[in-house]
Amino acid sequence: MIFFQREIRLQARPRGFHLITREVLDGLPEIASLGTGLLHLLLMHTSASLALNENASPDVRRDFETWFNQAVPEGAGYWTHTVEGPDDMPAHVKAALLGPSLTLPVSSGRLAVGTWQGIYLCEHRDRGGARSLMATAWGSAHD
Repeated sequence: MIFFQREIRLQARPRGFHLITREVLDGLPEIASLGTGLLHLLLMHTSASLALNENASPDVRRDFETWFNQAVPEGAGYWTHTVEGPDDMPAHVKAALLGPSLTLPVSSGRLAVGTWQGIYLCEHRDRGGARSLMATAWGSAHD
């Protein structure tokens, strides 16, 4: 059994849904050593989230952003946590809806996800800054 863990720093991005699959894989060359295993990703922030979804059309990412902004609006009169700006509490709610983690299968040294699936960083703040992922992988050795 092989185990490894690494923190991956992601560059700062503006609000939106961003594909980060390549950054994750570039930060984890050890994935190639796994034959069968799992990769767990934890985003260590409360105002951004992770998702696995469509990796081809940027329209999908824009539509996600549009829907979330309408479903969880800034400036709503019911927000009481407003000290950090109008985008902060809505960002917490959006992050709670999508969640901070993903667990993905690994097969033959590669992520075993669908052809059209990619890992998203869902940035819910206007200027969230750099983000950190804790990546933990384990499994059997790749032959």
